[in-house]
Amino acid sequence: MRNFICFLLLLLLAASCVTKKELVYMQNPDFKPYVPTEFKTRFTAYKLQANDVLSVKVLSVDPDMSNIFNIVNPSNAFGVSEPGSMYLSGYTIDNEGFINLPTVGKLKVEGLTTSQTQDLIQSNLNRYIMDATVVVKLISFKISVLGAVRNPGYFYIYNEKANLLEGLSLAGDLTDAANRGSVKLIRQKDGASEVVLLDLKDPNLVQSQYYYLMPNDVIYVEPLETQLKRNNLVIVNAVLGVISTGALLYNLFK
Repeated sequence: MRNFICFLLLLLLAASCVTKKELVYMQNPDFKPYVPTEFKTRFTAYKLQANDVLSVKVLSVDPDMSNIFNIVNPSNAFGVSEPGSMYLSGYTIDNEGFINLPTVGKLKVEGLTTSQTQDLIQSNLNRYIMDATVVVKLISFKISVLGAVRNPGYFYIYNEKANLLEGLSLAGDLTDAANRGSVKLIRQKDGASEVVLLDLKDPNLVQSQYYYLMPNDVIYVEPLETQLKRNNLVIVNAVLGVISTGALLYNLFK
């Protein structure tokens, strides 16, 4: 009977422990770390894709004409537009890569940068409004940060040259349990997703083509295996405490 009880307690102890294999996202035993390029990679401007949302503002001496193109952004009490409001009031690129502007009509913007799109709209708008200035911004630039960070979630980016470290700082930086040598970056590219393993301890990371963030990037920080062992040790101590208490009570009543 005593052996059976010991067996059940050991089984409970084993079931209570958590392994890294049970926690880590997107596991692959053949997944090799990404080695940054040996030469410095320059920043490459993001090229617009379907479902991106653009803010198009037209400034001119004739406000009645420019307001035809300017969708009013609902704002909060401080006069600042919320990301959700900006998303609803922007111009969404359709599945064929077009945006539809009043009077101007449809323009193909997929594959262009925001500055190229701004020039394209400016050249078409000059036929209708004289001395107008067009300002185009990407307002659907957001990233998700998951894993061993202090404040996981998704964040809107208002800087097209934001980098990986800035993205992690938005999530409150890494926790002590984070594996700084194993950060996964999931990126949408050419209609597909790619997963890249990055090492934050490598100074050559700033030369990598993955150093700068792109819209819809997902950053996942793996936990340290040593931290999991510490957590399991706490569980083991708790289970052993229960066993010890049970043994004392058993001997007492016996």
